[in-house]
Amino acid sequence: MKKSTVFEETCQQYLAQIRQVDFLAKAEILGVNRDKDRLIIPLYDRIYSLSAEGLSEKGGGKITPAVQVMIYKYILTCGSNKPAMRDKMVTYREFKDSGPLISYFTTNTNKTLESTFSGNIELLKERSQKRGGELLTSDMYDLSIRFYAFPKIPVVINFNDSDELFPSKSSVLYRSTAEHYLDMECLAMTGTLLVGKLISS
Repeated sequence: MKKSTVFEETCQQYLAQIRQVDFLAKAEILGVNRDKDRLIIPLYDRIYSLSAEGLSEKGGGKITPAVQVMIYKYILTCGSNKPAMRDKMVTYREFKDSGPLISYFTTNTNKTLESTFSGNIELLKERSQKRGGELLTSDMYDLSIRFYAFPKIPVVINFNDSDELFPSKSSVLYRSTAEHYLDMECLAMTGTLLVGKLISS
C-alpha cells in the first residue's frame, strides 16, 4: 500500500475520532481560536480551519495528508488538563519515545540545514523571517530563530556557520512539554516540514 494512501486512511480515522469528542472545548488548552463550530489552527505560516466536516486552509490551498495528520493529532493528543508549563528546551532525542526516529529526524533536519546553508547564513536568516521566524539574541550561536509549529509547540533552530576550524552545526529544539501535544512521529514531522519550507522558499 502506498504511503500516501496510508496517510489518507489515517486522516479519515482521526477525523472520525475528532467527531466523537468535544474538540471545540480544547481551544484554550491548545492555544487556538474558536469561530462558532470551528477551530482556527496555525501551523507555521499557514492558517487552517477545523470543523466536524473536516479541514480547510485559509486561501483554499490543498492540504497534504501529512499536514492533516499533524493537525488532527494536535487536537487529539492533549487531554482536557493543561500540561504544567515548562520553558526547558530540549533536542528531539531527549524525548523518551524518540529512539526509533532519531536518525530520520537528524538526517532530515540538522544535517539538511547544515548542508544547505553552510557558508550562507544570511540566506537562512532571510528565509526564516519570510516564514515567520523570530530572531533571538544569542551569545552561543551565529543565528537563533524561534518558530511556532503550533501555538503550544515552539521550535528553535540554532545555527553556527562553518569557519576555518569547524564545519557548520545546527540544532533543532522543542519545549519539553511538546510530547503532551503530539506523538513522536508527528513531532518529527513538524521538524521536517519546517526544514522543507526553509530549503524551498
